[in-house]
Amino acid sequence: MKELVEYVAKSLVDNKDAVTVEETVGPEATILELHVAPEDMGKVIGKQGRIAKAIRAVVRAATAKNQKPVFVEIQ
Repeated sequence: MKELVEYVAKSLVDNKDAVTVEETVGPEATILELHVAPEDMGKVIGKQGRIAKAIRAVVRAATAKNQKPVFVEIQ
């Protein structure tokens, strides 16, 4: 999932070198923290959060068969 989120984010932003994804695996869930440059934050979030919701929906669909949920946080 980490590679999927990183690929989608890099295709959206101008500063591809600033994109990093940190994965934290816990007992109940997995958290993916997406870090982008401040000037690219709007491109990843989108108008009214539509792009961020779409990224989360893709991750949710890709991990539907897993027992643990995966959450995406954009920072």
